[in-house]
Amino acid sequence: MRDKMSLIGGVLLLAVMIASMSLFTVDQRQYAIVFQLGEVKEVISEPGLNVKLPFIQNVRYFDKRILTMDTPEPERFITSEKKNVLVDHFVKWRIVDPRLYYESVAGDEARARTRLNQTVNAGLREEFGRRTVHDVVSGERDNIMEQMRERADRDARTIGVQIVDVRLKRVDLPNEVSESVYRRMEAERKRVANELRSLGAAEAERIRADADRQREVIVAEAYRSAQEIMGEGDARATSIYAEAFGRNPDFYSFYRSLEAYRASFAGREDVMVVDPSSDFFRFMKDSGGASRN
Repeated sequence: MRDKMSLIGGVLLLAVMIASMSLFTVDQRQYAIVFQLGEVKEVISEPGLNVKLPFIQNVRYFDKRILTMDTPEPERFITSEKKNVLVDHFVKWRIVDPRLYYESVAGDEARARTRLNQTVNAGLREEFGRRTVHDVVSGERDNIMEQMRERADRDARTIGVQIVDVRLKRVDLPNEVSESVYRRMEAERKRVANELRSLGAAEAERIRADADRQREVIVAEAYRSAQEIMGEGDARATSIYAEAFGRNPDFYSFYRSLEAYRASFAGREDVMVVDPSSDFFRFMKDSGGASRN
C-alpha cells in the first residue's frame, strides 16, 4: 500500500513538473517567442496562458513598452558654418516585429541600442552639417527632429524596431565658439536696435512736422476768422456812429469831446499845454460862449 502511494505521489509530482514546464504566461507588456530546437516556432503578442512542449520548446520574452535610449555624454557635431556644437539627445523606441528583431540582433537589446545609436548619430551629423548654429539652436529645431525621426525609423524597421521620437535635450556651444557667437548676436541686436531707433526718430519727425503744419493752418484760419469778425464789428460800429452822428451831430461832438477829456485827464499828474480858446475846451465854456473864471 505504501509503495502504491509513493508511486501515485511520484506520478503526480511528475505531472506537476511536466505541467509547469508546459505552461507559461505572457504579460500584457511583453512579446513571447517560442523556440523549437533553436528555431522560431511562434510569436505570441497577446497576453494570457499558453502551452509549449517541454524539453523541446523554450520561450524568450521581449519588452513591448516604449524604451528610452539616452546619451550618457553630449556628442560633438559640426554645423554648415564649420562650428562645433555639443548635443545631448534621447531616443524613444519599441519593438514592433519580435521575429525580425530576434533575427537581426539575436534579441540582444544592447546590440539594438548600438545599431540605433549609430543610425541616429549619422542622421544628426548630416542634418547639422546642412544648417547653421542659429537653425539648430532655435530656428529649425523641430523640423530637424521630425526629419531625423523619419530617417532613423526607416532604418530601424529593418531590425523590427520603431523609432517613436527623437528629441534634443540641450544644444550647447563649446567655450571657444560661444564667445564669438555671443559677440555676433550682440552686434546683431545692436543693429536691430539702431534701426528701430532710426525708424522711431523718422516717425517722430514726421509727426512733429504734421503737427506744426496743422498748428499753422489752425492759427492762420483763426487769425483770418478774427480779422473778419473784427472787420465786421468795425464796420458795424462805424455804421452805428455814422447813424448816430447823422441824427444829432451836436450831441455826437459833445460825447466825443467828453471821451477826449476823460482820456486826457486820466491821471492827477497829467499836464497839458493848450490854448484856452481852442475848440478842445469848447464844451467847457458856458452856454453864452464866455469862459468861466
